[in-house]
Amino acid sequence: MSTVYAVTRRLLSVPALLFRGDVSKEAESLVLRHENTVLRRQVRRVRYEPADRLWLAALSSLIPRRRWAKIFSISPATLLT
Repeated sequence: MSTVYAVTRRLLSVPALLFRGDVSKEAESLVLRHENTVLRRQVRRVRYEPADRLWLAALSSLIPRRRWAKIFSISPATLLT
């Protein structure tokens, strides 16, 4: 799984270098859209699958850490477990 994460993170970092200003906002939007997709799949309790954690962890590297609390409905521990 760590190889997939590394590749995903590298692929997402390319646009970050090219479009520094807009990347953070676009990443926030992608995080929120993906979380909505996850929530729609759930009936009672949100269950993040490994692919969900991978996607959110990769996107988190594009968002300033000080904004994480406003964007992510999960804690860093959720991404790691």
